[in-house]
Amino acid sequence: MPNQEVSFDKVFQALADPTRRAMVERLIRGPASVSELARPLPMSLPAVVQHLQVLEAAGLVKSEKVGRVRTCHIETAALRAAEGWIAAQRTPWEHRLDRLGDLLADDFDNKE
Repeated sequence: MPNQEVSFDKVFQALADPTRRAMVERLIRGPASVSELARPLPMSLPAVVQHLQVLEAAGLVKSEKVGRVRTCHIETAALRAAEGWIAAQRTPWEHRLDRLGDLLADDFDNKE
C-alpha cells in the first residue's frame, strides 16, 4: 500500500494543475504531438515539455519519439487506480454525512 500512496500522491499532484488537466483531457480523445498539445496553451514549448514530464512521472502519460516528432498518449492505469481509490472513499464519506444529517435533523426536531 505505501507504493500506491506515493503513486496516488504523484497522480493527484499532477492533476492539481489546470494546464496538466487540460493536457490529460486532450489526450483522452487520442494521441497528440507535443506541438499539438502546446498550440492552445499560453506558454512556451519548454514549459509544455516540463508539464508533460510531470504527467509522465505520475504514470498518466507516455510519449515516444519517431523522427523529430514526440507523440504522447494517455496511460489509463493511473487514472483507473485513482478513480478506484476515490470510489472506495465515497461510501464511508456518504455514511458519515448521513449520520451528520440524522444528528442535525434530531437536534432540529428536539428544538421544536
